Amino acid sequence: MNQTIEITVTPDGQTRVETKGFSGAGCREASRFIEEALGKRTSERTTPEFFQVADERQRLQEGGG
Repeated sequence: MNQTIEITVTPDGQTRVETKGFSGAGCREASRFIEEALGKRTSERTTPEFFQVADERQRLQEGGG
């Protein structure tokens, strides 16, 4: 899957940064420079992909790999 970062700017000046195709905290690393340039983060919503790496690690540790 392609990795992309989508930035949306609304008419009232609010911005939203959305990452696609990343798993785990890789999305935060990839978008950090954009978020720093835009200013203070007001909220964060994680997607199922964010938890994907943690779930895979847990399954491997439990012997289900």
